[in-house]
Amino acid sequence: MKKEQVVNCQFSVWYPIFKQHTIKSDHNAQQTYTNNSDSDDEEDIQWSDDETTSTVTAPEFPEFTSKVLEAINALGGRVFPKLNWSAPRDANWIALNSSLQCDSLTDIFLLFKSSDFITHDLTKPFLLCSDQDSPDPLVNYELVLRKWSELIPGGEFRCFVKENKLIAISQRDYTQHYQHVLKQEEQILHAIQAFFSQHIQYNFLDEDFVLDVYRDSQGRVWLIDVNPFGEVTDSLLFSWEELATGGELAQQQEGPAFRCTTSEVTVQPSPCLSYRIPRDFVDLSTGEDAYKLIDFLKLKKSQQEEEEENPPQ
Repeated sequence: MKKEQVVNCQFSVWYPIFKQHTIKSDHNAQQTYTNNSDSDDEEDIQWSDDETTSTVTAPEFPEFTSKVLEAINALGGRVFPKLNWSAPRDANWIALNSSLQCDSLTDIFLLFKSSDFITHDLTKPFLLCSDQDSPDPLVNYELVLRKWSELIPGGEFRCFVKENKLIAISQRDYTQHYQHVLKQEEQILHAIQAFFSQHIQYNFLDEDFVLDVYRDSQGRVWLIDVNPFGEVTDSLLFSWEELATGGELAQQQEGPAFRCTTSEVTVQPSPCLSYRIPRDFVDLSTGEDAYKLIDFLKLKKSQQEEEEENPPQ
């Protein structure tokens, strides 16, 4: 995986190419965010310091805020936010609705600030690239707002493309067993292959890449995202070792290899659970478990009494 391949998978690169085959998104909001992020806003920060307090006034971007709100309204009032590559999927636990559905700039900022995926985009997008000796490309960070759509997880699939050939397809949400996926494997394969050959193949800037697609209840396939062909992208039910060789998968059967969770026995916990705060913290903050709160207060009282009896020397 080269740095150029990562750059080519930015939303603003692939969206204009496949706009007719994906979810409606706001492109002006991306450019506005890029322009604001490039400007020097240090003068907007005002520090005051005296013997008792230190305060800071956060910078404000009224023009940017206005354009984002306009974009949200134009997209139906509810949006799915992301940056150049990633969406804050690991941070939905912090939202009041436990979802990536946003209707305000505050919702978006909360998700972004809580997401390791977004931090990766901002700090080390080229971390696993093979050409580390070359200088990092200049990245203009984009705020992408996509029209909110209720996607059924069982309809999402990840497609691995090597040398412009579709070599493998994996169930996107491999942590769950969906009976219809196993029953409709042939139809799903046919629909995705037809979509790829008609709309995607040879139209992207690279010959190695990964697609996320969605097959709706009518059998139509939609492009959801484009990802780099490399370990920075989750290989799901495949391994990157077998995907990198490619030939072995092609020899196993005609057409792309297809994998899904075949039974409830193989169901696994979501990998995003590791990003959540401990359940005890949630219970304490919301007051859902009164006994935990009582125990916590008793512990704090005990610690305070101990400190009073044994003051530091």
